[in-house]
Amino acid sequence: MIAIGSDHAGYELKCELVKYLKEKGLDIKEMGCMDGSSCDYPLVAKEVCTEVTEGRAELAILVCGTGLGISIAANKCKGIRAAVCTDCYMAKYTRLHNDANVLCLGGRVVGTGLACEIVDAFLGNTFEGGRHQRRVDQITAIENQ
Repeated sequence: MIAIGSDHAGYELKCELVKYLKEKGLDIKEMGCMDGSSCDYPLVAKEVCTEVTEGRAELAILVCGTGLGISIAANKCKGIRAAVCTDCYMAKYTRLHNDANVLCLGGRVVGTGLACEIVDAFLGNTFEGGRHQRRVDQITAIENQ
């Protein structure tokens, strides 16, 4: 299952991504802002990331205006490796090398078509492990200090 949430600034893009993911037959849980009304992205990030850290979702997607604020909030959640991606290369390699489990997008930064391609790149790749595992372990060690 993929959890997806947004604040008000990312609401329109989230709606498009929900539709896209459902058309692909993926199991999703839509969370966060549900009607475009103003809401606080840190609370949405926590709600969505809890789905990942408690094992109810394999991965998550978060959307705010730039992707930055919501990624900062997400990365405060223990066990989360959230990455803002503005292109497919970033999305692919954050999964391959960083074992990112949350994709963050900016609803005011990327259009729907590109966002769908970024989502595909993120979801279509898995962690390579190997030499990258050491670095992910170092990130976890810092998180646990």
